[in-house]
Amino acid sequence: MAELVVIGYPDERTAERALATLGNLQQDLVIDLAGAAVVVADAEGKVKMTSPTHATGAGAASGALWGMIFGLLFLIPVAGLAIGGAMGALFGKLGDMGIKREFVEQVRDLLEPNTAALVVMYRKVTPDKTVAAIAPFGGHVLKSSLSMETEQALDAALTEGGQAA
Repeated sequence: MAELVVIGYPDERTAERALATLGNLQQDLVIDLAGAAVVVADAEGKVKMTSPTHATGAGAASGALWGMIFGLLFLIPVAGLAIGGAMGALFGKLGDMGIKREFVEQVRDLLEPNTAALVVMYRKVTPDKTVAAIAPFGGHVLKSSLSMETEQALDAALTEGGQAA
């Protein structure tokens, strides 16, 4: 089962650097990403995805699904999804993936203007190496599908790392 983590950053550049680090970790087989992207909220709160997903070996269908997930999480316009039936079907699909509608709404509410978020879905991870690699960027866990205890530990490590940098 994949885990979903959304980490908030004060700016796009920091989130992009954290994403690049995750890409390197994937090449080193430290993390198995199902997908990842940076999402930015401008001064008016308008949200855009600035980095394409890094879904690996999944093909066009997975890319389309990732586009829809980010579209729903951050209200990014996705062509053809304005129809109520399609939205309902997509929320159903997200529910099948373990992503609840409340999670989507909470993530949307937590991304503040002039900030960025790194959205990561992973299948497998070596936690200590991954946290050590991204901790220097700081950040704050906005929302995750992790247990409360694991989420708090990750958030503490990011806070500590950001203060040291």
